[in-house]
Amino acid sequence: MKIHKNPSKEQWQTLAKRPELNALDLTSLVATVFTDVQNKGDDSLKKYTLEFDKVHLENLLANEEEIQNAGNVLSDELKKAIQTAKNNIEIFHSSQKEIKNPIETTEGVICWRENRGIEKVGIYIPGGSAPLFSTVLMLGIPAQLADCKEIILCSPPDKNGNLHPAILYTAHLVGITSIYKVGGIQAIAAMSIGTESIPKVDKIFGPGNQYVTAAKKQAQNIGIAIDMPAGPSEVLVIADKNANSTYIAADLLSQAEHGKDSQVILLSTNYEIIEKVLIDITIQTEKLPRSEIIVIALENSKAILMNTLDECIEFSNLYAPEHLILAIDNPEKYTDKIQHAGSVFLGKYSCESAGDYASGTNHTLPTNGFAKNYSGVSLDSFVKKITFQHISENGIQNLGKTIEIMAEAEELLAHKNAVTIRIQSLENKK
Repeated sequence: MKIHKNPSKEQWQTLAKRPELNALDLTSLVATVFTDVQNKGDDSLKKYTLEFDKVHLENLLANEEEIQNAGNVLSDELKKAIQTAKNNIEIFHSSQKEIKNPIETTEGVICWRENRGIEKVGIYIPGGSAPLFSTVLMLGIPAQLADCKEIILCSPPDKNGNLHPAILYTAHLVGITSIYKVGGIQAIAAMSIGTESIPKVDKIFGPGNQYVTAAKKQAQNIGIAIDMPAGPSEVLVIADKNANSTYIAADLLSQAEHGKDSQVILLSTNYEIIEKVLIDITIQTEKLPRSEIIVIALENSKAILMNTLDECIEFSNLYAPEHLILAIDNPEKYTDKIQHAGSVFLGKYSCESAGDYASGTNHTLPTNGFAKNYSGVSLDSFVKKITFQHISENGIQNLGKTIEIMAEAEELLAHKNAVTIRIQSLENKK
């Protein structure tokens, strides 16, 4: 990690930049795959699975036997851990349910809002070096709570044509409707267009590499909603003089191990803490199996000495991190000052890993600065909000004149007339 001491505010913008990705131009490839899926359906999915994943598949759908066997393979300890995480995620997301609350805005005019689950949603789960079965919990549970009628899951198969048993087990546990052994661009295309086996969905969720991200952008172009723009994982830690350097190093490494393009940032008002953290990072990295990935990620990462904690918060708001950890005394004093962050962790024991797995909050969060204008996935991500209103005879008489004046000022006389004829008919009844 590079160390920067008390940079001027003019330098902050440069320091807050993410590493430049060597992004591939995937536009042509994505367009080709989408067209192929539209024209050839399941046959194209099998062709691209063979081409990209080197797997020949007869059936795209995971069958009941595969799902049941997955439960037998996993240890009871892991299944218990998954159940604990499931319970906590359900508790937190259930609290987000909106209660119908009719409001009388004018006498005789009652307005309210109701939620409706998005009918068909698709969940994409990467299955490479890190099979993210925890993301199945994070996306499947709120989809169920939102009462989505159809929840399908796509994930790439391994070299033997199988899905990771933890993904299968967790998907079944949270009530996923159908599980398909398809990954990459072709999976997103299938959920966007529909094939003989895989239904077209209304919204697509889930992380992925550059290929998946490019495919999700194409899905948007043809009218399919997505959860949010995706990017490499990141964490920003703010530490004071009393912070535990060992804990902080572990938190930084937990994000650095996601990928070579991940970025971690340490802000502190104490240079000694920065030095200790860097020493602990070296010690811990040597013991981690993904150390090669971590070392590259750390090359794009920074430790910055700041003058005050207020400056740390100000820089964090500029950076808008996916994860923000306040490893400081009395962190609650600073929460009101946090404007841009995906998820915030307060105090020395609030490790980011808790949010990734089992505390209850969602780990599908905005990255790459999108925390300035996007929220993380929640129950709201899986619902549409429909407004209702009921206007009585008294209500149209009370509000009618206001509507008529405004409609006439906009020269929309049909709008005005829709009110006028009602008021006149009521007057004629008298």
